[in-house]
Amino acid sequence: MALEDLHHNFLTGRIEDVVNWARRASLWPATFGLACCAIEMMAAGAADFDLARYGMEVFRASPRQSDLMIVAGRVSQKMAPVLRQVYDQMMEPKWVISMGVCASSGGLFNNYAIVQGVDQIVPVDVYAPGCPPSPETLMHAIFTLHEKIRTSEILQRREQRRPIDLASEASPWTPEVPVSVRLGTPK
Repeated sequence: MALEDLHHNFLTGRIEDVVNWARRASLWPATFGLACCAIEMMAAGAADFDLARYGMEVFRASPRQSDLMIVAGRVSQKMAPVLRQVYDQMMEPKWVISMGVCASSGGLFNNYAIVQGVDQIVPVDVYAPGCPPSPETLMHAIFTLHEKIRTSEILQRREQRRPIDLASEASPWTPEVPVSVRLGTPK
């Protein structure tokens, strides 16, 4: 019997597969609920949908204890540096789910006060569409993230984003891509 004939099991499995299985089976989310999408996110953690069976026992209040950030709702310009600070405090590897159309693209709030997509602040792994997305949609986004984690490399690093200088009051935070305000009715 040659080594090629052996199937992977706990003795012959690759370390990378075991580490990815452990990461996938024990995601600890740090919630960032900002609007109506947060209610649907809380419903996903309740008994009807029970995220505990996927290793997400409890939503963490501290970013240092979590590796998944679920951004649920619209992000204002004032909240953007706080969101980035919480993301920077999370341990590697870390993942982000953008939940809802407001977090993903600003939604119907096309104005100067709302960030037009949370991906301008933190790198997003999975987008959960809807207004507000149902708990089933969030669970589908989590399963999509599970598959992404399962097929990723252990030492794969994210692209480095421009850090926000919170100490400097002379230059307030601005998004990397300027957002123009469109006046009038949408076409």
